[in-house]
Amino acid sequence: MALMERVSTLVRANLNDLVDQAEDPDKMLKQVMLDMQNQLMQVKTQVAIAIADQHLLTKKRTEQEEKAADWVRKAELAVSKGEDDLARVALERSLQCGSAADGYREQVDNQTVQVENLKAALRKLQDKLAEAQTKCDALAAQHRRARALAKAGDAQVDESTLERVKSKVGMAEAVSHGKSEMAAISIEDRLASLDKQDQVERLLTEMKARKSN
Repeated sequence: MALMERVSTLVRANLNDLVDQAEDPDKMLKQVMLDMQNQLMQVKTQVAIAIADQHLLTKKRTEQEEKAADWVRKAELAVSKGEDDLARVALERSLQCGSAADGYREQVDNQTVQVENLKAALRKLQDKLAEAQTKCDALAAQHRRARALAKAGDAQVDESTLERVKSKVGMAEAVSHGKSEMAAISIEDRLASLDKQDQVERLLTEMKARKSN
C-alpha cells in the first residue's frame, strides 16, 4: 500500500546524510518532521481502522461458528425425533455456516498480520520522529552557537576598528601637541633673540661712553 511505502521511505532515510546534503539543514529537518508527523497521524488512523476491521471479522467468524454449532444441535434434535430429512437440512446449514466461519477465520488471520505490520510501522515511525526531534534540537543549538560566534567576531572587528580610531586620534593629539610645543619654542627663541640684541646694544652704548671719556 502507498502509505506503507511512504512510511518505509521515511524510516529508511538517513538523517545525517540529509543534514549534510541540505543547503538549509534546519529547514530540511523541520520539513522531514512535518512529513513524519503527517504520516504518523495517517498510520495511527489506519491502525485504528485495521483493528476495528479485525474485531468485526472476528465477531462474524464467531457468529458463524455459533450458528454452525446451533444447526448441529438442531440436527441432533431432529434425529432424536425421527425427522431425518430435517436433520439433513440442519446439517447442510451447519456445513454452510462452518464454511463461512472458515472464510472469516482466514480473513481474521490476514487482518491480524496487517494490524501487526501497521503497529510495527507506527513504532518505527515514532522512533524515527523522536530521532529527528533530537537532531533538530541539536541543530538549532548548533545554529545558535554559530550565530553567537558570528556576533562575537563582529564585536572583535568593531573593537579592532575602535582601536584604530583611537590610535588615529592619539596620533592627531600628539601632532597637535607637537605643533604647540614647536610654536612655544619659536616664541621663546624670538624673545631670547630680542634679549640678546638688547644686551648687545647696551654693551655697545657702554663701550662708546667709555671711549668718549
